[in-house]
Amino acid sequence: MPQIGSISVCPVRVPLDKVTSFATRTVRAREYCLVKVHSKNGIDGIGFCYVGTAGAQIAEIAIRDLLAPVLIGQDSERIEGLWDEMYRESLLHGRAGTVMRALSILDIALWDLNARSAKLPLYRYLGCWARDTVPCYASGGYYLDGKTPKHLGQEVAGWVKQGFQAVKIKVGRLSPDGEEERVRAAREAAGPDVHLMMDINNAWRDLPTALLYCRRFEKYNPYWVEEPFSPDDIENHARLAAATSIAVATGEIEAGRWRFKELLDKKAAIILQADAAVCGGITEWRRIAQTASSYGVTVSPHWFHDLHVHVVAATPNARYVEFFPDDQVLNFRKLINRQLEFKNGNLLLPKGAGLGFDFDERAVKKYALHSQKPWTEVR
Repeated sequence: MPQIGSISVCPVRVPLDKVTSFATRTVRAREYCLVKVHSKNGIDGIGFCYVGTAGAQIAEIAIRDLLAPVLIGQDSERIEGLWDEMYRESLLHGRAGTVMRALSILDIALWDLNARSAKLPLYRYLGCWARDTVPCYASGGYYLDGKTPKHLGQEVAGWVKQGFQAVKIKVGRLSPDGEEERVRAAREAAGPDVHLMMDINNAWRDLPTALLYCRRFEKYNPYWVEEPFSPDDIENHARLAAATSIAVATGEIEAGRWRFKELLDKKAAIILQADAAVCGGITEWRRIAQTASSYGVTVSPHWFHDLHVHVVAATPNARYVEFFPDDQVLNFRKLINRQLEFKNGNLLLPKGAGLGFDFDERAVKKYALHSQKPWTEVR
């Protein structure tokens, strides 16, 4: 059994090639926190998370000072026990947000370590139901200076030409007229049979505003409307779900199975977007997915296709992996040494052990916040 000998942590900041906007904010760079869990038998597991446009060093402190000491010397295969001990250690510091992301990073690294030790791809170690491919959707449609609805349509048409059967665009920054023009362009470019998702990024503040937009969008037959309100405004998610024919999806920045159960109990979403790098790691993600299954609800995880391809392949009620065809927005792709392949709207499952990739150390050194010594080791 692998025993944890030490843990290394590295915060990084990766600038975007182009300044990019969502409905509610503009992004110039992304910060990630990277981890390696070193076993005493010489095998390493890796974990990671997006922390925000700032704050990677907060996650670094949580790992270095709060959570890593819980794991040193422990058996890495005791996943449930270690998760519980890290969770209890973090109760006073944050059961959500950056501290839970730090816990998630370490939990991912433990699963990766154990799968590598077993010489199995992570999805097989988890007990896969898919063996070769899983469905994905092309994610993009961001706001850029000078980008018109025509340009958006060309972007969507390019994805469809590559074989994607589902696509997602950003919505909510413009007036109802302006957004309907964008959605119309996307639907015309995609054609009638391609699923079209719309991501609001928490832009709407009340139900009348949401309905004003959704009534315009319904005739374009969107597959879902994502994060329409603040994640804390569960009541309005439920009201919107009852008032529109568009499926409501949310949960990408939620943490813990209890919060997701509240979403399910209040019928606030029919699609959950739990992110394993946010909600409590792979361990907690599986609990959330299993709970959703008992409600007849599907999960389509947010972000990090390199991670979520594995959990979707191992989860019967998982529907889609969110896939980013380039590294413009999900620039985590610049930090790793292998990229996923896709074909006809599906991701090909990786064959390597564990997650199937490692950090690109040259890139890590380039973007590390601690340039002289990128990695800090805890023993």
